[in-house]
Amino acid sequence: MSNRLRQIRDAHEWSQERLIREIERYARQHLLTVGSTASLRVYVSEWENGKRTISERYAKILRPVLGVTDEELFGRQGQLTVPEVGGYEELVSRIDSARNVSLTMVQTFMDQTELLRTVDRQMGAAALVDQMNGHLTALEDALTFAVLPETRRPVATALAGAATLAAWQALDSGGVERARRHYELGKRAAQEAGQSMYLAHATAEQAYVLHDAGRPELAVELSREAQRLGGTQVSPRLRAWLFAAEAELCAKAGLPDDARRALDAAVASLPSGSEPRDPDMLSIFLNNGHLERWRGNVLALLGDDDALDSLYAALDAADPTFIRATSGLRCDLAQAHLAREEYALAEEHLQQARMLANRTGSVRHRRQIDQLTDRL
Repeated sequence: MSNRLRQIRDAHEWSQERLIREIERYARQHLLTVGSTASLRVYVSEWENGKRTISERYAKILRPVLGVTDEELFGRQGQLTVPEVGGYEELVSRIDSARNVSLTMVQTFMDQTELLRTVDRQMGAAALVDQMNGHLTALEDALTFAVLPETRRPVATALAGAATLAAWQALDSGGVERARRHYELGKRAAQEAGQSMYLAHATAEQAYVLHDAGRPELAVELSREAQRLGGTQVSPRLRAWLFAAEAELCAKAGLPDDARRALDAAVASLPSGSEPRDPDMLSIFLNNGHLERWRGNVLALLGDDDALDSLYAALDAADPTFIRATSGLRCDLAQAHLAREEYALAEEHLQQARMLANRTGSVRHRRQIDQLTDRL
C-alpha cells in the first residue's frame, strides 16, 4: 500500500533515525511493544519505499508521533461502505438518542474541547490527532441525528468551536487541506447555530490558510469579511482579536498603513483588565499582554524599531504554559533583530524557537524558523 511517510518526515525535517527514536519514545511512554531499533530501521526504509505495508499497529503510533490522519499518511479517502437495505431501526434509535442530548451533554462536549485546547497549548497538536478526530466525529454524529432546532443549535455551537480548534491544530501540524476542511465545517456549524461570533472567528483564522498558501492579499480580504460577518454582535475582545489578525495579515501583505490602522483599532477595542478569556467565546485569549506581543509581531514585520520594546515586554509577561505562543514570540524577536542586523541575538532567539517548536511538533513554526535562519 502506498503512503506519504517520506514526505511527512521531510516536512518535519526528521531523519529516519529521528523518526525511529520518536517511535521508540512514544512506545515507552504508552507501554507499547515495537520492534528493535535494527528492525525499525528496516521497517521505516521499506515503508517509505513501498516494500512493506504500514500495519494498523504502527499507524496508531505514527499518527500521533507525526500529527497526521490516516488520510494524510496513506493518501486515501475514507473507506466506502455498502449501503444497508432498510436500516430504519438503527436510524430511529439514533434519532431518539440525539433527542436526549441535554445541555449537560453539550457542556461535556465543550469541556472536552477545552481540555484538548489546553493540552495543545502546552504540548502541541501532533499527539492529539486521534483524540480530536474522535471528538469531531462524536459531535457530527450528535448533530446529524438531532432533528429539532432546539437540540441542534447548542450541538452546532459546540461543533463550531471544536472544528475551528481542530483546523488551527491541523494548520500548525502542516495539514493544510485538513485545516481547510475543518474551517469549512466550523463555519457551517456556526451558521446553523446562528453564532456570528464563531463564524467570524473561524473565517478570520481561515485567512491564515490563504496567507500560508501564498495569497496574502486574499487573506487580508477574508479577514475583513470576518469582521463584516461578525457585525455588531461580536464582543469587544473578539473585535480586538479580529483587528489584530487583520493588522498582522496586512503587514505580511506589505500594507503598512492598513496594518497600523488595524492595530490602533485593536488597541481601542480591547477591554481593560488582565483577564484574557472572553466569557462569550472561550477560544479567545487576549489581554494587554497578548496584544503587546501581537503589536510587536506587526511592528517587526514592518521593520519598526519599536518592535523590540513590545516583544521583550511580552516575553517577560508570557504565560509559561503557552509553549507554542512562546516559540512564535521568539521568532518575532529574531525577525526584529534581523531588521537591525543584530545577527547574534537573532540566532539566539531562533535556537530557542526551534527547541520549543520541536517540543510542540509545529511544522508551521519550523518553516518560519528555517526562513529566518536563511537570512542570518
